[in-house]
Amino acid sequence: MGGPIIFNTSIDKPVREMSIIKTNMNENKPVEEHFSPPWYLKSPMVQTLLNSARFRNRGTGDFEKSSSEKIIDAGNGVRLQGFFSERKTGKAKGLVILLHGWEGSEKSAYMVSTGRFFYKHGFHVFRLNMRDHGSSHHLNTGLFLGTLIDELYAAVREISSLFAKGLPAYLAGFSMGANFCIRVAKRASDDGYVGLKHVFAVNPPVDPFDSTRRVDEVSFIRRYFLKKWKGSLAKKQSLFPDLYDFSSILALKKCIPMTEILLRQYTSFSSLEEYFGEYTLKDGYLDSITIPCTLLTSEDDPLIPSADIASIKKSPAVRFMLQKRGGHCGYIMNSKLDSWYLPHMLRAFSSP
Repeated sequence: MGGPIIFNTSIDKPVREMSIIKTNMNENKPVEEHFSPPWYLKSPMVQTLLNSARFRNRGTGDFEKSSSEKIIDAGNGVRLQGFFSERKTGKAKGLVILLHGWEGSEKSAYMVSTGRFFYKHGFHVFRLNMRDHGSSHHLNTGLFLGTLIDELYAAVREISSLFAKGLPAYLAGFSMGANFCIRVAKRASDDGYVGLKHVFAVNPPVDPFDSTRRVDEVSFIRRYFLKKWKGSLAKKQSLFPDLYDFSSILALKKCIPMTEILLRQYTSFSSLEEYFGEYTLKDGYLDSITIPCTLLTSEDDPLIPSADIASIKKSPAVRFMLQKRGGHCGYIMNSKLDSWYLPHMLRAFSSP
């Protein structure tokens, strides 16, 4: 492949982009549009694991020192936790809002590395935690669900209003956070909201039911998510013992059965299909988006089939970048563990 296949509904055939952009992330070396990692980083599982590896973000710099906790009013009594890193010197270029994946947080390696990158390049950065992620379990009595788009959309608008301060605002998300980003972009398009200038979604799950089944099929990925999810549920139960008893759920060893019992005991959803169908990305989402939006995914993602995204109708405002390699939200390009997508995200957020 000479470059990523870019699908756009305004043209009949896919085209290949061959442009090269520059970044000072890696000694000002050019970064090609086509992600081509060295041999020792070609495995999709290695890419997937390194994306969340904590040792990627050793040390503490200006980005972390400038970070302060903010509690965001997301409407209907919902409060969400976030961390704002404000540029103190020079004129900021804009505000970048970041959304983590399922059971991630503002401390996830990809969130910190992306935040550091944009802070270094002159942006304010806001890392938003979804409900019951990070250290936010105490803020709301209700449980996190993938269907809670109303509060995420309200939070993004509130953050843009409070912290962009007249500057352009941008939204980027990873995995489930990317799925939320696309739904935010659609909601903003439907509402005519112009507070977001560009949305960047990295490996969004199109069919979350299928992606959850795939998590269950890969043993070490399943163990990773089960450990984090069970810890989160146990924390929620300890905070609200009168509301929750997850003992039967915590005894299970796969995500699908856990989800099924949780839905039956604590929600009004009648089935897994109904629940996951609420945030499945299908025709009617991407073809009606008017906000500039970039979707990045890889053919070797072990959790999300790239064909799912490729087959969905897209509006001319949506740019689709399909890479041969990258794993699930990986795109680690060298021994320094730099992220290949960052300069591409920077270009999208710097365009007029």
